[in-house]
Amino acid sequence: MDSVDLEVLKNSVQWQQQGHRVLLVTVVRTWGSSPRPEGAMLAVRDDGLVVGSVSGGCIEDDIIDRVRRQGIISDRPEAIKYGISAEEAHRFGLPCGGTIELVAEPLKPASGIAELLDAVENGRLVARTLDMATGVATLGPANATDGLAFDGKTLLTIHGPRYRMLVIGAGQLSKYLCQIAVGLGFQVTVCDPREEYTETWDIPGVTMVRTMPDDTVTDMKLDERCAVIALTHDPKLDDLALMEALRTRAFYVGALGSRRNNQARRERLKEFDLTELQLARLHGPVGIYIGSRTPPEIAISILAEVIAAKNHVSLPDILQVEGAKAAREMAASTGSSCDVAPDPA
Repeated sequence: MDSVDLEVLKNSVQWQQQGHRVLLVTVVRTWGSSPRPEGAMLAVRDDGLVVGSVSGGCIEDDIIDRVRRQGIISDRPEAIKYGISAEEAHRFGLPCGGTIELVAEPLKPASGIAELLDAVENGRLVARTLDMATGVATLGPANATDGLAFDGKTLLTIHGPRYRMLVIGAGQLSKYLCQIAVGLGFQVTVCDPREEYTETWDIPGVTMVRTMPDDTVTDMKLDERCAVIALTHDPKLDDLALMEALRTRAFYVGALGSRRNNQARRERLKEFDLTELQLARLHGPVGIYIGSRTPPEIAISILAEVIAAKNHVSLPDILQVEGAKAAREMAASTGSSCDVAPDPA
């Protein structure tokens, strides 16, 4: 789940503790285009205060208006559809005549939201099963590949960190990258055995380990929902970890460095008996070209490429650092102009 939905759970629990009634709204099905995916959540307090999102804003406005006019009266969840007709699609701002189905759930102690929040904040991936007839919810274990299911009688939602990220190196760039990655919903682990870097680490929500990176890769048992990013520039730390990561099913493995350094790294990795197919999975130079120069800008560049890989978006070469710089050189050789920043060191 992403950080927006985590805020929904936090506020829902806080508002209930303060004595307010809360309506939890979840996207359960979409047809056509939809601004928010299935599983997205919105919480509305009995006075109309709101957190989260289920659309571009118009549906939220309608739900808030209903709560303010009618209050939260029912004790049972109900399914609601928006955008069934072209008129409704236009009224509620649904693109391309899309339709969205929601479950509106009045929260109560049997909803188990406090227990759900505790599980998520402790890094557990859990399945929440809601009985539509009674409003009673139960929690159970879940797998990262599980998805939302709704049959009109039962709503099954998955909560917790779906994606993990291992960052090798605890330098300044790592701090910016990890802050953003946490906001994107990743469960982030930073690995760096060097005390001079880890002693000053102060990024909340990130797990710090001081073991050797290749051992960490092995211990984490990386799967297809994992990303690995090497940022130390130290072959003793990066290379062995990259070797192990490239042999896993991690959806993204990348390393910081210039094109020259990246080529040298690939030559070193060949000595570890990696196949050409495994080596081809390495993203390096890491990131997409946005003219980034500062650590925060480079962090955004890297995470943009990670998110593209996560969402199965194939980026053209011209958007990648290596392709952009090759285009610059070609333009220079033909007398054209192409403003591309130097390779990151």
